[in-house]
Amino acid sequence: MATTGLPPAVDADVARVTEALHMITPRWNVRILLALNEPPQRYTQIANKLPYLHSGQLHPKIRSLCDAGLIERTEHSAHHVTYGLTQRGRQLLPVLAAIAAWAEEHLEQPEQSLSAIEQIEDSLTLLTRRQAPAILWVLKARHEVSARALARIVIPDGYWTSIYPPLRQLMDDGLVVTAGKGQPYRLSPGGDGLGHVFGALSMWAAGRPMDHAARHPLWGRPDRRAMTAPGTWVSHPSRLPVPSARQAPAVQTHPAHRPAWQNGDLFSHATAARPIPALLAGGVRR
Repeated sequence: MATTGLPPAVDADVARVTEALHMITPRWNVRILLALNEPPQRYTQIANKLPYLHSGQLHPKIRSLCDAGLIERTEHSAHHVTYGLTQRGRQLLPVLAAIAAWAEEHLEQPEQSLSAIEQIEDSLTLLTRRQAPAILWVLKARHEVSARALARIVIPDGYWTSIYPPLRQLMDDGLVVTAGKGQPYRLSPGGDGLGHVFGALSMWAAGRPMDHAARHPLWGRPDRRAMTAPGTWVSHPSRLPVPSARQAPAVQTHPAHRPAWQNGDLFSHATAARPIPALLAGGVRR
């Protein structure tokens, strides 16, 4: 992975978090992990929980998550194979809960409310934009930075104007603000609110206990809020725009008939300040 101009320890932290994000972001991965939050299951049991995934789609996804060390395959006999979350896979669940909590507070809510799982998927889309973690890391550390200075840190080997496309995308996503052309950039309240998410991702990626997230040297600090005085900073939405062109399965079941992984109980132990009321299935947009 390309390095930045950040100090080695910080650069390694950003690289680990970026890799972790790209591990769980691919389509359906979060849904598969949540479906396996039960005792080990046969392939057909998993497939029944994810009817919108054809066998040809599900099998390679499970195989890739096995390769990533999040799912383990156990062969009991030639005709009896089960799949379940590894310890590392289970340790990821509180991270997903933190992402869902951030999304519930900061992402725009459509007329038809989203499930927690959809909120997670939307959030991951924002956080895996090109160079997004590195830019957000620098803005958190420096409070406010010019585009040229930001480029020297994030893309030290590239031409400095290359920072503008990802920076503008983060502004469109509502994570970064500026007072105008030629003015420095800083985190919006939504971007600053990512502290718990990035702290949790950092701890998980480094194999450390999740309760250490609040001790992260950067994201564990108290949140700073972006300036909002009229005429000082460009206006930004109180809630961030939801990524467009997202497709999700239309699966409707009565809550009482849903397996545990589909209900809000899964996130009752969220590391965020408040529980997630949204269900993990239902109300899905196409």
